[in-house]
Formats: sequence, structure tokens, C-alpha cells
Amino acid sequence: VASMQPIHATSDRDLADRYWGASRVARAYPWRTLRRTGAVLAFGSDAPVEPIDPLLGIHAAVTRRRPQDEHPWRPEQRLTVEEALAGYASGPAYAMSTERESGTLRVGMRCDATVVDRDLARCAEDELLDARVRATITDGVVRFADGLG
Repeated sequence: VASMQPIHATSDRDLADRYWGASRVARAYPWRTLRRTGAVLAFGSDAPVEPIDPLLGIHAAVTRRRPQDEHPWRPEQRLTVEEALAGYASGPAYAMSTERESGTLRVGMRCDATVVDRDLARCAEDELLDARVRATITDGVVRFADGLG
């Protein structure tokens, strides 16, 4: 299990390029490489050091750039939206040995879910940060609902 925070790749990129050296930068935040070797990615936010918003982390994992950046940093290590979502859902459940009860939406499992206003897998990369949370559900109970009937 590789426990990582995708937003670190985007927030660290300038310092990494300046101070880490090319050989270390070439191996920094190697999400695609780790996935190819069969590693399970377990993502988090590193709050309060970084913003807690997982959509920022998903954007970082998918684009390898900050919102203001034009070019991605080490784009060969980008993930798909589906892979990034797994890093925030099933990966942490696996890391905690709770994958039989959480981490995916299946009958008989705890229902922990966040509902957003768009299909993240189908929207443009730049629209990932425009997604708004419409509902949050934990243990099958709606804890937050924004305009949902």
C-alpha cells in the first residue's frame, strides 16, 4: 500500500525541481508506476498542511498541475479519474483492512458517499475543480444535502 497525498506533487513541484535533483525528481510521486507494479494507492489530503478538499487531490492526481499551471509536472505519472477516486475510496479501505465493509458502493457495505453535481469521469479535466458537493452520506445517513429532494 502506498499512502500518498496527490496535492503534494503539485504544491512541492517548484521546490522539488529546485532542490531535490533530477534523479530524485524523476522518482517523485510515481502514481502510474506504482499502479503498474500492483501497488494499492491510498490517498489523503494531509490537512491541515494542505486543503482538506479531496477534489483538489483528484485534480492533482489526474492533471499533475496546479489550477494556475499551464503544463503538468511529470505527466507520465498521471492517473485516470477512476484511479484517483479509487485512491480516495477503496485504497484507504484496503489499507485499513476494511475493504469488506467500506470503500466501494455495494449491497451489504457501509454507505459512505459524496454526491457531486457532475460525472467526474466524463467532465473535462479543468472542470474537476468546478464540481460542487451536493450531498454527503456516512453509514447510510445523509449528513449534508444541498438542494436535493
